[in-house]
Amino acid sequence: MDSKTIYAQSSDIKSRTYLEYRKDMKKKAIAELEIIGWLKSKLLALYPNEKIELSKSGGDAFLWFLRKGGVTREPDYKAKIGNKDSDIEFQYADKIGLDYFDFAVSKITKKNRKTGKREPHQDRKILYILKNNHSFAFFDPEWVLKNGKIGFVDAWRKDAYRIPKNKFLKVLEPDSTLKSVIEMIDIKNYILNFQHDFIGINKEKLSYLLQQVIDEQKIVKIIPNDLDGFFKVCFILDNLNKVPQNINLWLVYLLSFISDKSTTEDLSKIIYCIDFLYSKTDLKQNELKSVIEKVKECFKLLQSFEQKDGSFKSSVDFSPIDEIRNALFSINLLEDLTQDLIFYYKAEGLTPITKIYQSLSFINNTHALVKR
Repeated sequence: MDSKTIYAQSSDIKSRTYLEYRKDMKKKAIAELEIIGWLKSKLLALYPNEKIELSKSGGDAFLWFLRKGGVTREPDYKAKIGNKDSDIEFQYADKIGLDYFDFAVSKITKKNRKTGKREPHQDRKILYILKNNHSFAFFDPEWVLKNGKIGFVDAWRKDAYRIPKNKFLKVLEPDSTLKSVIEMIDIKNYILNFQHDFIGINKEKLSYLLQQVIDEQKIVKIIPNDLDGFFKVCFILDNLNKVPQNINLWLVYLLSFISDKSTTEDLSKIIYCIDFLYSKTDLKQNELKSVIEKVKECFKLLQSFEQKDGSFKSSVDFSPIDEIRNALFSINLLEDLTQDLIFYYKAEGLTPITKIYQSLSFINNTHALVKR
């Protein structure tokens, strides 16, 4: 693994923090992973006499975001229907009142090398889901070519095939079984946005601390050999897009903070720092072993804090909402770390994450608490 390659960021994410970019990419992955079970049952209904094999594909088949930035051009799913292989592109809309339904040019057509003209892909189907009325449609790229026109899409800042609403709505088919799937997508997106507030809250705390230097002539102290001090330094470096010189030593030292006395706040800070350092270095075998063991230990600690009502309890010193936010933030990054370790290091002893937030045992109750 090339740490410089992994840490490189393309121009499309420089304007945002790295975790903001990852959050946006994860929303796409949440939908794709939640839909896959429904999609397989739908294919079985459409082709009752055929054996169906379906799997996630593309650059985000196992990792939900590309550390270099950018978007994969590969189809979202690979299906085998009987003896025939087919790719499936997945799109969905969650906005009501769209005038046009848009499709990326490269997803629908490819250039003929001889003629230079764009021709529809013959090896794939498009699955489109309209969330607000639980409807869907399967169609070929050729249908998009016949019914759409190329136009500029402001949100995408590029041209796309645009199909007018009156044409597109006619091909949608309502499906009541989509309701529970879409509800879970919405729940997980809500939780994702909620836990991400951890970043904004700590930015505000650090900003206030630094302002006191001028406003109240206070001296800012960052204490060495202290978790809070370690977290502040990593947080500042991360937001400055700087990398410490002795990353591996920092990482080994950081892991020593994890113990059975760690609270959800401790874990959120530790795991943030692990995520920050881990992605910028190559782990040696002994370091890899330590990271894997500590990731498993963190999962067990969070599991011990989780309550059946959806809350988390690790200390009487924290409010219930802070405990939940810290725990969700930790789980979010631990699941990312799990996938990274398995993908890049072939790590053993970790359970692959097949659905985002699968580590939450009482996700509906947790959602109800944070929404309240």
